[in-house]
Amino acid sequence: MAAKQVNPTRMELTRLKKKRITAIRGHKLLKDKRDELMRQYLDLVRENMDVRKKVEAGIRAANRNFVIAKATTPEAALGTAFLASKQEVTLEAGEKNVMSVEIPTFSYQTRTADENDVYSYGFAFTSSDLDGAVKSLADILPDMIRLAECEKACQLMAAEIEKTRRRVNALEHVIIPETEENIRYITMKLDENERSTQIRLMKVKDMMLEEAHHYSEK
Repeated sequence: MAAKQVNPTRMELTRLKKKRITAIRGHKLLKDKRDELMRQYLDLVRENMDVRKKVEAGIRAANRNFVIAKATTPEAALGTAFLASKQEVTLEAGEKNVMSVEIPTFSYQTRTADENDVYSYGFAFTSSDLDGAVKSLADILPDMIRLAECEKACQLMAAEIEKTRRRVNALEHVIIPETEENIRYITMKLDENERSTQIRLMKVKDMMLEEAHHYSEK
């Protein structure tokens, strides 16, 4: 067993007691971190589900309008409408620290603030369904960016939760019990050595008294 591999000295006992205190404190901190990560992870999962529903609804609406527009608009006019884009979007990526997890953040900026700049074509030869499809895609752009943030954050936080959970289990089921077992083993050995020393001292004392008694009789 692990206890038989330690050196049963008072110095080792002191070291193990300090190790046990540190391990118990670390175990509590890691459990608190795991619980907080789980809370924030569940909040993100719920938000991710809500944002995904909005994005999927927007994409379905855009696809539906595109299908209708394709059926009512000449193919040449539809192809010409998307030859050149009018609006530009700049995406910037950053990071934020959440419980020691680096979560990506995305922000975007359009070339102009005019909402009508999403239409890169004139309205004379296209249907309103095409306008609705383009507007639907433009409207869900912020939600798509937020969805990317949420999904990546969920992935990273899930990995960190699993890592923290393994550390908590290692401390709780391996390191702390082994340390306490070694402390009990060393304490028992030191007590045995102390009792043996006391017995030897008592025997030496008895021998000295016996020798002194015989000497006085002579």
